[in-house]
Amino acid sequence: MYTPEQIQDFKNLTNKLLEHLDSNNHSLIQSSIHSISEAAKEVTDLRDVINFHDHMYYVQSESIITDFEYDRLFKHLKSIEDHFPALATDDSPTHRIAQGLTKEFPTVSHIVPMLSLDNSYNEDDLIDFDRKVKDLSKLESVNYTVEPKFDGGGISLVYENDRLSRALTRGDGIMGEEITPNIKAVKSIPPKANFSKYGIKTIEIRGEVIIPKEKFKKYNKDRAEAGLSELANPRNAASGSLRMQDAAEVARRNLDAILYHISYAVDENGNDLLGSTFKKRSDNIKMLNDLGFKTPIKELKILNTGKAIVDYCEEWHVKRDNFTYEIDGMVVKVDNLELEDILGATSHHPRWAIAYKFQARQARTKLLKVEFQVGRIGTITPVAKLQPVALGGVTVSSVSMFNEDFVKDKDIRIGDEVVVERAGDVIPYIASSIKESRSGHETIIHFPTHCPSCGTKLIRSEEEAAWRCVNNECPAQVYERLVHFVSKDAMDIAGLGPASIDRFIKEGWVSSIPDMFRLPYDDISKLEGFGEKSVEKLKLAIKAAKQKHPYRLLFGLGIRHVGETTAKNLMEEVNCIEDFERWSLEEFNALYDVGPKVAQSIYEFFHSEETVNLLNELKSIGLQTCKPQKSGSETEGKLSGQMFLFTGTLATMTRPKAEEKVEELGGKIAGSLSAKVNYLVVGADPGSKVEKAKKLAGVKVISEDEFLVMIA
Repeated sequence: MYTPEQIQDFKNLTNKLLEHLDSNNHSLIQSSIHSISEAAKEVTDLRDVINFHDHMYYVQSESIITDFEYDRLFKHLKSIEDHFPALATDDSPTHRIAQGLTKEFPTVSHIVPMLSLDNSYNEDDLIDFDRKVKDLSKLESVNYTVEPKFDGGGISLVYENDRLSRALTRGDGIMGEEITPNIKAVKSIPPKANFSKYGIKTIEIRGEVIIPKEKFKKYNKDRAEAGLSELANPRNAASGSLRMQDAAEVARRNLDAILYHISYAVDENGNDLLGSTFKKRSDNIKMLNDLGFKTPIKELKILNTGKAIVDYCEEWHVKRDNFTYEIDGMVVKVDNLELEDILGATSHHPRWAIAYKFQARQARTKLLKVEFQVGRIGTITPVAKLQPVALGGVTVSSVSMFNEDFVKDKDIRIGDEVVVERAGDVIPYIASSIKESRSGHETIIHFPTHCPSCGTKLIRSEEEAAWRCVNNECPAQVYERLVHFVSKDAMDIAGLGPASIDRFIKEGWVSSIPDMFRLPYDDISKLEGFGEKSVEKLKLAIKAAKQKHPYRLLFGLGIRHVGETTAKNLMEEVNCIEDFERWSLEEFNALYDVGPKVAQSIYEFFHSEETVNLLNELKSIGLQTCKPQKSGSETEGKLSGQMFLFTGTLATMTRPKAEEKVEELGGKIAGSLSAKVNYLVVGADPGSKVEKAKKLAGVKVISEDEFLVMIA
């Protein structure tokens, strides 16, 4: 591990090397290195810096510099070593694969090393790659597979006798961390596949663990609702998930896996099948797809000219924003596996493949000031206020900086010119500050020691990056709790938005959740903007809130780590919310999809005198803390025992409303497609679920009209 001081030293050295490259027109060989002694010093610095960034990326799942900057440093080191062969050593980053292993998981050798791909940001390099392959192979025409480059965490899977026996992270390319329990929590990876049908006894498959954009946004929304900081981008979230110690938390992250390469396949006699029985990469992808793996088969094209490859890469550069997953480029590989063997590889990358990287969506702007926001459970979040800048189709003027460590690690200062990045259509964040543009008038961002709202001394636990205000009566926390309580996914009280709540607090009418049900309507009607009709609507909305299903109340209470889905699942276990007051910590830990941290949080919440008093008060006001009891013929709803899943856009109602209808009639909503689903309801522009559902026995695909008949 690196100390904070060492990390800062390496950051400074990185900036110095990049500045040196810029000032010398990107080529120190031609302009400033004239002797082997000068080159030796440059090589030492470059190796140290590259090793540092490898560790931060592969072990800490943190990108301190952009891929483009890393590639510049790597290629520059390679050019010096080529120019001065005496400086090339076996331990150079150019003669091995990026290193980095944690000690949290056992390390195991890959059957075949996971080489890095040669990267390019230049379309001319794709033309040159095609030329080199044809020159080396002495062929006039070569077929290539071209597919998206998924931006996640690399994995290697080994199946023996049709069963998943081992899963590894990429690690250092030679050895990876064994993460088999976590990979088994990824639902898109089958634990068993019929490889024996193709005569395969042992097979090693490569791929990428990723998070779909929509699921990533929902996961961040759930984290925000549970009072946790949001994650910066899908790549870090996926890569970090692979090395988590809690497999239940891995499952909650809704990871996917795209498998795109077979590196090893032998029959029961140990005979190599690649290049003999299996001769084409594209056929291998089709086989994996047919066996139930997620593959890039729909996006993959077979092309045979550099110009066609360039055109297809440009096509994806334009449409990547609308793709399900985050991609950062395209991968071009020789389709013929015999030719792959002929072309071979360098010590760092194969000669039969190249990665064409898209330029990141970035913009430069100025950091004007920093505001420290207090969340509903006291989390202090630094928010950067920026000079407005257009980025990826939106105007960005305010971005979260997550926590104190983020600010310090990136050395961001007020007045800095900063690079703002927006990966896909997810949240923008500050990728870096531009230190060379500093004038000396920038000021260091000092994190507060006391709550900016109530003045309480902040605390930070050892296992968390966030500072918190522990004063439950902190005005900012009270406001955020009330806003959460009335929100659409919680109690859904129309007419009580953030502005109204802020106004009512200032008037002294509300300071707690029960106060929301004792509003002085006569006084409210005298306020500007509140007419007789709006007050009457507010009355009706608050009255209706008292009859909401208790899972909404449970979610609205704002228990730390408890999102909407967890609240629904919890209410499946009891008749009344207050039943949890008698549960032990062991009982919470025993629940499916509830990890130790969540269990501890729920246990502490329900075993506090404050919670007991709050629930008693809400019951006396008339809120439903118990599930409605049905009797006789009403015990079973017409959809009881049936599980539904929706895909595409519905025309007559929103998807949440449709799901609510199903639950009202006794049915259940599935989180993902599986054989347990009874009905897949298809709206406009459905995704890939439809074709998959047709292959699953027992899953009936129905239209929206058929669904409406069922619930009529």
